[in-house]
Amino acid sequence: MSAGKPRILVVEDDESITLGLEMNLEAEGYQVTVAMDGEEGLNQARAGNIDLIIVDVMLPKINGFELVRTLRSEGRHVPVIMLSARGAEMDKVMGLELGAEDYITKPFGLAELFARIKAVLRRDRIARPPVAGLVAAGSLEIDPGKRQVRRNGALIPLTATEFEILWCLVESAGRVMSRDQILARVWGPGHHVTARTVDNFLLQLRSKLEVDPADPQYLLTVRGVGYRFNV
Repeated sequence: MSAGKPRILVVEDDESITLGLEMNLEAEGYQVTVAMDGEEGLNQARAGNIDLIIVDVMLPKINGFELVRTLRSEGRHVPVIMLSARGAEMDKVMGLELGAEDYITKPFGLAELFARIKAVLRRDRIARPPVAGLVAAGSLEIDPGKRQVRRNGALIPLTATEFEILWCLVESAGRVMSRDQILARVWGPGHHVTARTVDNFLLQLRSKLEVDPADPQYLLTVRGVGYRFNV
């Protein structure tokens, strides 16, 4: 998180939406930078000290999905909220699996958007203190202080939300956590996230952490209950 007011990058090609977001976000105390296409947005994200990106899916030059995919492939973990007029479940799943922290369907209310921004920034800001330094499990090494995970020494890029979910399970010391417990712990009270979202994030974590995601060794499903981390 940058010093002072949180800095938000808005990547949106609709000028009326961009202007409205810029005015209202600044009124809420945020610093706002605007990009009108995906290529400009990607360059701004690479160059600036950005705390949060709000990005539309349908953009000129580079769409929102590709922008997020590129940032994550480069190891950039700035939180992302995606906006789209398309409310199809698969679009939401794709956005979350690519590494976005949240996905909002247009039209949306400002109160809802502000609440989600605060929730995402809060999750990104919280760095849980280490219990006993590095946590080692098989080929995995988890550093809660740096919020990093390595497998066989190689750094595995995780989004802020992915790390929060992983650390939530690691901290439970092998105990089972229900989906509702994970939702409350990671997203906080008053969230608008479903249990299906937790499942999707676990699938994404397995694809990154497990040698064989179909036969997980660390992130285990306890059928009918929830998930646990196998230490």
